[in-house]
Amino acid sequence: MTRYLIVQHEPEAPAGWLGERWEAQGIELDVVRPDLGEPIPEALTHDALVVLGGPMNANEDDAFPWLAPTRELIRSAVADGKPTLGVCLGHQLVNVALGGEVVVNPNGRLVGLNPLSLSDVGEVDPLLAGLSGRDVVHYNGDVVSRLPEGATVLATSPDGSAQAVRYGPRVWGVQFHPETTPEVFADWMSTFVPEGDEPLDGAQTWLAEVQSRRESLQATGYAVANAFTRA
Repeated sequence: MTRYLIVQHEPEAPAGWLGERWEAQGIELDVVRPDLGEPIPEALTHDALVVLGGPMNANEDDAFPWLAPTRELIRSAVADGKPTLGVCLGHQLVNVALGGEVVVNPNGRLVGLNPLSLSDVGEVDPLLAGLSGRDVVHYNGDVVSRLPEGATVLATSPDGSAQAVRYGPRVWGVQFHPETTPEVFADWMSTFVPEGDEPLDGAQTWLAEVQSRRESLQATGYAVANAFTRA
């Protein structure tokens, strides 16, 4: 049986539609919860690694001591040629683990639905081909500021930051959330506090948009899951 290891950093950021689709394909998902004290393994014994999102910074090791072992696990998985997918924070952790940098977005947070804007390379990428223009969920305050050597930008967010990156033949990071259901997004918006120029009614507006796109967002999440399975 195919087995994936999923690193989940908080209860509010589960594997969602990605996990749902993989389980439907008969893939066994082992979820490690370092926020609950579960240890990050030193090496990957599974067939693939998936690192999900969270509210912390990719370098915030003092407050979240499992981040450094997670980056080590990413390096180990990549060195062993295992398919690896990082989502939002996971994408940033992959970037840092492989020698890149992450900073607070100087343009502010990116929240709600934004189009997936694929580059020419992204249009033919095994993970994302055929998805250009699809609405995808964002909720991030940090962005990749410098890519590691050999990485390729596959998509660009409206603010110009990297929306998706291929770090190796079977290694990807996506700044958006293909896994996020409207229910999970509703949990996020329930504690949303506007910052800077963000609209006071932003949370309600963004949630309504996400809820109205349920079927298309699910289809996109399933498409990403299917493509990763073929990696």
